[in-house]
Amino acid sequence: MAITKDIDAHEHHHHHHAPQTNKYEEALALYNTNISDAEVHEAVKKIIAEKVHENDNIETKKFLLGSVELTSLHTTDSNESILALVEKVNKFDTEYPNLPHVATICAYPVFTELISQSLEVDGVEIVNVCGNFPSSLSRMEVKVAETSLAVNDGATEIDIVMPVGKFLSEDYEGVCDDIAEMKQACGECPMKVILETGDLGNSSNIKKASILAMYAGADYIKTSTGKEKVSATPEAAYVMCQAIKEYYDKTGIQIGLKPAGGINTVMDALTYYTIVKEVLGEKWLTNKWFRLGTSRLTNLLLSEIVGKEVTFF
Repeated sequence: MAITKDIDAHEHHHHHHAPQTNKYEEALALYNTNISDAEVHEAVKKIIAEKVHENDNIETKKFLLGSVELTSLHTTDSNESILALVEKVNKFDTEYPNLPHVATICAYPVFTELISQSLEVDGVEIVNVCGNFPSSLSRMEVKVAETSLAVNDGATEIDIVMPVGKFLSEDYEGVCDDIAEMKQACGECPMKVILETGDLGNSSNIKKASILAMYAGADYIKTSTGKEKVSATPEAAYVMCQAIKEYYDKTGIQIGLKPAGGINTVMDALTYYTIVKEVLGEKWLTNKWFRLGTSRLTNLLLSEIVGKEVTFF
């Protein structure tokens, strides 16, 4: 598995005196995970106060529109409601030919075949949440089967949830094995790992979870399912960006970021954009590496771009 290879590459200068450390702890030891919530809070406050206004313009809002993962993950979803969503994406392309289309449509895998058959816009990815979303608590055979079926049905990206309970119990091996197995089930499809940052308790844990997810095969790390009490926060995104940067500096592997859940205003979106710009830089400011998981934000962005209130989506 890739994870072992990756970590072994870093291991040659470690001596195995201490039997109680394992390769996962050794991987974490290569990073600064000793970070306080207070310093993260201050850093984010500074970015918001000094930098966000620079990005408050139409061009950035157009970019953000093109980074949206148009999401519908409701108990009430039906073939009709999902088809209506796809039709809007199709229609948007003809009604607003000068604006970027959304990056993806994100839905439950039971709708993938329908989306795949009805989506007419090139370049819009089909994202599925898989592996017993949102808890991730199911037998691995079930999670793998769900993922493989989604890929067969036409999913082009897969979002999974890190086993949060295993992480909080410090079963890092279990966390990484689960993620690595899901990555295999994804085949060629990029895989996003949701850390459920609102359940992780502190910045240090968010940093650790980010690193483990990346080592185990995540192509993106994502903040939240949107189903827990606390969803995406700028602080969580900041810590995840720091982890992505350090991982990139060590391995040369670029990992994407997806804040999701509770992104309700254009200012929220601009804040995440600014954090990515300040911590990771221009290389991440494409709709491949930066995504926003949201539904309600799309109309708000569109309204600000066209200069009047629009309810299109």
